[in-house]
Amino acid sequence: MMKSRLALASLVLTAWIGTTHAQDASVRGFITDAADGEPLQGVNVAILDPMGALRGSVTDDDGFFIVVRLAPGQYTLRASYIGYVTIVDTLVLEPDDTYRTRISMVTSIEEGAEIVVEAEREGGATIAAGLQTVRPRDIDLVPTTDVSGDLVSYLATMPGVVSIGDRGGQVFIRGGEPSHNLSLLDGMYLYQPFHILGFYSAFSSDILRNADIYAGAFSSKYSGRMSSVIDVHTRNGNSQKMRRTISIAPFVSMGMLEGPVKKGVMSFLFSARASTVERVATEYVDQPLPYTFGDFFGKLHTVINESHQFSVSAIRTYDRGTLEQEVADPDQIRWNNTAYGLRYLVAPPALPILGELLFSVSELQMELGPEDEPVRSTAIDGFNLAVNVTNFGQRTQVDWGFFLRAPRLDAELGGLYQNLDFTSDRILSTGAYLEPEVAITQELELRAGVVVQFLGDQGVFAEPRLRMTYEQEPHQFSLAGGIYRQEAVGLNDRRDATNIFTAWAGSPTGSLPNSVHLLAGYQIAPRPWLRLSAEAFYKRLSSLFVSEWTAFPRFTTRLQEASGRAAGLDLRAEIQRPRLYAFVNYGLSTVEYNAMQETLPIWFGSNEVRYRPPHDRRHQLNALASMALGRFDISLRWNIGSGLPYSQIRGFDGFVLMNGPTDVSSDPGQARVIYDQPYGGVLPPYHRLDISVERVFQYRDDSFVTLQAGLINAYNQSNVFALDIFTLRRSDQLPLIPTAGIKFEF
Repeated sequence: MMKSRLALASLVLTAWIGTTHAQDASVRGFITDAADGEPLQGVNVAILDPMGALRGSVTDDDGFFIVVRLAPGQYTLRASYIGYVTIVDTLVLEPDDTYRTRISMVTSIEEGAEIVVEAEREGGATIAAGLQTVRPRDIDLVPTTDVSGDLVSYLATMPGVVSIGDRGGQVFIRGGEPSHNLSLLDGMYLYQPFHILGFYSAFSSDILRNADIYAGAFSSKYSGRMSSVIDVHTRNGNSQKMRRTISIAPFVSMGMLEGPVKKGVMSFLFSARASTVERVATEYVDQPLPYTFGDFFGKLHTVINESHQFSVSAIRTYDRGTLEQEVADPDQIRWNNTAYGLRYLVAPPALPILGELLFSVSELQMELGPEDEPVRSTAIDGFNLAVNVTNFGQRTQVDWGFFLRAPRLDAELGGLYQNLDFTSDRILSTGAYLEPEVAITQELELRAGVVVQFLGDQGVFAEPRLRMTYEQEPHQFSLAGGIYRQEAVGLNDRRDATNIFTAWAGSPTGSLPNSVHLLAGYQIAPRPWLRLSAEAFYKRLSSLFVSEWTAFPRFTTRLQEASGRAAGLDLRAEIQRPRLYAFVNYGLSTVEYNAMQETLPIWFGSNEVRYRPPHDRRHQLNALASMALGRFDISLRWNIGSGLPYSQIRGFDGFVLMNGPTDVSSDPGQARVIYDQPYGGVLPPYHRLDISVERVFQYRDDSFVTLQAGLINAYNQSNVFALDIFTLRRSDQLPLIPTAGIKFEF
């Protein structure tokens, strides 16, 4: 009933907006690259009347643009984009006319690979109100162990992002836990998108079109997570000609095939990566690297006509390895992601709207322990249906839609949490959102939205959202905030810093984890080549679930509820030159949890304990420089972060088991460790320098060979990965790693 009412309201809203100013004409279309048919985002489209009056638009992620409420008459359409030949066309619009077009833009630089690379060097990732849009050219500037870049390498340069190191596949964004991040690939849910080796994720730059990273205060379109959003969009595949890409490197190798099924209409893209680290890199890295991982991705895209497009995507990832090599019999951890999805894009001829239908099925399976008899296991699977619509006006834009999710959660934890009884659970989540954007003045834009969500037995919740930007060259101010809830809970035993096993379950107490976000930003471009920005943020976290603190080591634990807060300031300085791109990011942040339990008064005289969680990195600085020297491209990245918290030992006592008559004067008992307060110690700071040198050779008009060499951890810094607090024996992150690779594109 609720879904039908939402659909009816949507149709009424669409009809009302669509019939307003019925005598006016409009111009809309899609703009693509003539070489491969890929949508071009950020193309400036100007509509000029005979008197020179200007109306305009900018293409979105799908290359779509629209200009509405044009009086009937003759106009000039001008489409311009850096590096492409400007398109000029004459239009004659009749009353109620909707002019539809598809424009293919040709590059203005036809040859010279080095020149193309230098052009792409200009323009970094766009940043505004907690949102950073990242493109493959940004990712490929970061030195990695592979010839191709990976999104996780760029994430690691962002000031609010903390990872537990080179191993583990864990990413914490502005104080949130990894399970608090919403990760999407073409609208498909990926519950564990990062590989076990921290250099890699499911998001290779070879398949990416762009990624929208919301570090907080994300818009009403997204729901179901309480910290951040990683929304990744993939390329469609070359619709003009067959292309093959092969790369070989000591850590991972890749093959990709793309091309037209029907030229200009239907295309495909298939990509596969497989790790070689266990067989190759282990031979020259001075420590074992028992990791196996990889991913497979496929996409089929078709342009039905000028108003309709359709695509089908699928991905599978796999990971296996052991993290604690210093342990005699370490546990092996394994996980697999599988997702299938479809996307239907429609721009109805008679209405000023763009509609999107998304449907996907996703599954994660994770195990810890021996392969035949895992100690712990968890699984989450379900479907996601979403309809997103944008209504366009002259000074307004209204985003609205509805969604239906039904994940099934299952976990077997071998008695880890003594106060929980895990059973298979399915959570039904359905709702709708509405978020209008109003251009109050030419400089001031306001987006105020709300998500209304129905969560089965939990009831109905409303989550307001707000985003505002004020821009007057060279200044830009931004504000954003909102309330966020999460229906599925990811449970971790954080007593072990290297434990990345996450059990998915419904809320153990019935209280949904939730957060409140606030952020304020300022950006200035004092010179055309220099951009400075600052952003302050605050997150209040409620109904968190953490392991109970105990003074004595135990193989099991109890789960308790906690609250928390995260606050900080991110600073960024960015330089953009034709032969140089560089930035420096600095993040100052603090994360604090407040847990309550009945046994705490015995130790502290209070029933609550405040502590820094193990991902609280107070200071972090990233410096990146990428420059062209002759025919070589050189990239350097230096990262330093303050030490992470860990729990220390206060001392030891003697423990005597009173099982029958016992002479305590002669029975020495057993030594027992007593923990200090949780996470009271601090590990040494982390710092590392990575360097890569790359040269691209062009051996035919459209064929290239890329050679890359580099050093990861160039000065061989011994960074702590894990510390055995009983013996104080440490295991370190990866040492100095020379890398080399070759990539063929033909």
